[in-house]
Amino acid sequence: MRTLIAVTAAAVLAGLAAIGPGAPAGPAEAAAPGPKDATAVLFSYTWNAIARECTENLGPAGYGYVQTSPPQEHVQGPQWWIHYQPVSYRVESRLGTRAEFKAMVDTCHAAGVKVIADAVINHMSGYSAGGVGWAGSSFQHYSYPGIYQSQDFHSCRRDIANYQDRWEVQECNLVNLADLNTGSAYVQGRIAAYLNDLVSLGVDGFRIDAVKHISAADMNGILSRVSDRARLYLVQEVIRANEPVQPEEYLGLGDIHEFAYARKLKEAFGGRTLNWLISGAGIGPSWAGFLQNADAAVFVDNHDTERNGETLSYRDGAAYDLAQVFTLAWNYGSPSIHSGYQFSNKDAGPALAGNGRVVDPVCGQNGWTCKHAQTNIENMVGFRTATYGTAITNKWDNGSSAIAFGRGDKGFVAINRGTAAVDRTWQTSLPAGRYCNVIVGLPTASGCSAGGAITVDSSGRFAASVAADTALALHVGAKAGGAGTTPPPTGSTMTVYFATTKGWPNHYVHHRVGSGAWTALPGAAMAAACTGWVSRTIDLGSATGITAAFTNGAGAWDNNGGRDYALTGSVAAVKDGVVTATNPCAAQPTSTTVYYATGWSTANIHYRVGSGAWTAVPGVAMANACAGWKSKTIELGAASGITAAFNNGAGTWDNNGGKDYAIGAGAMKVQNGTVTAGDPCS
Repeated sequence: MRTLIAVTAAAVLAGLAAIGPGAPAGPAEAAAPGPKDATAVLFSYTWNAIARECTENLGPAGYGYVQTSPPQEHVQGPQWWIHYQPVSYRVESRLGTRAEFKAMVDTCHAAGVKVIADAVINHMSGYSAGGVGWAGSSFQHYSYPGIYQSQDFHSCRRDIANYQDRWEVQECNLVNLADLNTGSAYVQGRIAAYLNDLVSLGVDGFRIDAVKHISAADMNGILSRVSDRARLYLVQEVIRANEPVQPEEYLGLGDIHEFAYARKLKEAFGGRTLNWLISGAGIGPSWAGFLQNADAAVFVDNHDTERNGETLSYRDGAAYDLAQVFTLAWNYGSPSIHSGYQFSNKDAGPALAGNGRVVDPVCGQNGWTCKHAQTNIENMVGFRTATYGTAITNKWDNGSSAIAFGRGDKGFVAINRGTAAVDRTWQTSLPAGRYCNVIVGLPTASGCSAGGAITVDSSGRFAASVAADTALALHVGAKAGGAGTTPPPTGSTMTVYFATTKGWPNHYVHHRVGSGAWTALPGAAMAAACTGWVSRTIDLGSATGITAAFTNGAGAWDNNGGRDYALTGSVAAVKDGVVTATNPCAAQPTSTTVYYATGWSTANIHYRVGSGAWTAVPGVAMANACAGWKSKTIELGAASGITAAFNNGAGTWDNNGGKDYAIGAGAMKVQNGTVTAGDPCS
């Protein structure tokens, strides 16, 4: 087992030389890239078990991310919290080896799941007498040979006594954990080297622990040294309280966990009174003290709150499960599903083998809750994907314990936390058809795997009973008898064009076909196509498109601001972030026909052509194109595309999370926050 020093010393020195401590961090993700924005938090899972879960459960269910426990070397002990007491930055822990971690990341990627690592960077261990870490590294409380010495820690060296004092919160020890001087350029470089090492192993982002205890300026200094910053999704732990340090200080660096959301869910579902959650605009950014949707990461519980009683936990049974259903159905924040193990002692760690390693978690053994794979939660991940980007519609409540709401014309959910069944005819905006209640089952070739099919009539109505402490959820991706009825196309190809406006000497397209494996870095070489363009023809097999990013092979990337490009059709051209479906080396269209997927009865497109003036609010009315789609044709003149947002003319907007949409020439579709080429009505 080698030390991190030899691997990262050059990276640290290069980072310190190239980027000053005041340099801004790269652009942060505004939200986990949709529509797959759900994260399974597999708390204390071994790397081998996470790899298995990615293949068997997370990928098929549609989870976008899996979050691991901290992967660095830690102190020894049986407790859960030892992972939050680093002694080195070696990727060796009781959860597995460095090689197993790398294999897990690769396996999850092959299953279509990105990997977020929990990063502990505010401090080192809290063992006053020092000791020897899991992988054999010796340490003292303020001395970690080859990594940190006494001068690399803040001078306070006592526990935080007054949380009203910003200096104490950010420079004194959190429960004796040796607080790093994160304002030091050397310390920032060391932390960044660790994060860069994880990036080199393929991680796609970080959950950063204890961010309140690191100043925003120090966080910026650390992140400015992190490689491939624009690709990474970051979520920060900043617990809101009546204190000087507030979550808003860290906006722009990444998403932030909105603890107030989980607290309100405990109040509602624990108290069997849900109606206020959807009153008015409903729980979310219109509530005092809540982050904006684009900045919020939400959860029902996490590893801390399930132990301190601040939120619901697995112990709360139906209340907990229904809160998870609500979180996945509601359109606020990017949700995390906590999945850990049962415990009677709040310090208790997971089941260990004789050598101290965690026993690979298996559902039904050693108390593992497997909430991420529980039918009524796992299937709601598919509901979230199918309804992503749609507005809340058809709200209903019984004045207390039962609520229902739709997600445009894509889905509908009813939740009953009462003590008696709710029998009624429900009004939705769903298209007519036979649907499966995904709370209990999924479509099969002949019907539904569990529960009878539910028929929605031409008026969007259906009759059903929702039993006490249960839910019902329908969505357009789960129609009865829908499994295996539409064979995929075969033998198709796509020609990808990329503009040479960046001046790169070489161009590569790093991609995956469908949900398959990514190409090896830097990707497939692109060849000159015509003046200003390079191209590459890709075999799609039975898939309908690719996910792609572009690089010069020497560290420069265009990955669509960290979201990658979703490309479909036989031709896709990318120029300055704009995707079109036309061959740039052939005669170009002079207009764009924009198709917008929505359940709104009225839709307007508010836009500007090229860098011209915006239309007057609310924009230009779109016409009905076909079921579920509105359209508008716009002349481009000499421009290559438009910038646009959509609204219903009554104050509800879809502006791509504040970024607006870049839409190119030709026939273009905007659906669930993604722009792709093609005519959905053809």
